[in-house]
Amino acid sequence: MGLSWDCVDFRHNKVVIKQQLQKQRGTCGEYKKTYTKENDIPHLVCSEYVEYVMTQLRKQKEAQDAWKKAAGCAWDNPLNLVFTNELGKNLCAQTVYLKFKAIVKAIGYPYARFHDLRHTFAVISICNGTDIKTLQANLGHYSAAFTLDTYGHVTDQMKLDSAAKMDAFISTL
Repeated sequence: MGLSWDCVDFRHNKVVIKQQLQKQRGTCGEYKKTYTKENDIPHLVCSEYVEYVMTQLRKQKEAQDAWKKAAGCAWDNPLNLVFTNELGKNLCAQTVYLKFKAIVKAIGYPYARFHDLRHTFAVISICNGTDIKTLQANLGHYSAAFTLDTYGHVTDQMKLDSAAKMDAFISTL
């Protein structure tokens, strides 16, 4: 919810996650921008072949430009947020959560949590051979050990792949 346009680099297909919006306790729906720790800032690079995210961000920019024009002086986006309503205001966390729950229910995963997206990304990255240091950087973790401890689940397929690699090595001796 805290992604701002200055963190989206269309030219280099890169997104920097350096801030978030947090709802302020004791207020009537007010949010505050908070920054991640300097060593926890993920720099996500989207591959030229998997440019879905950047395409969606371009569409969001076009939609937001149209909303801004239609809203005129009512437009209010002082934080330069990527995801806003039609008047430039930040999205409500509850609205984002309810939309997410509707989507995961529709695809057959009603118990999925928002944070499960991060976990799924990490496990799929490991299963597809992403080295731990790169994954650590993508997730913004302070150490590769933490990344491994948190996401390094060994799958049966990974065990089979490892055994096949060992068989192939032994057969060359």
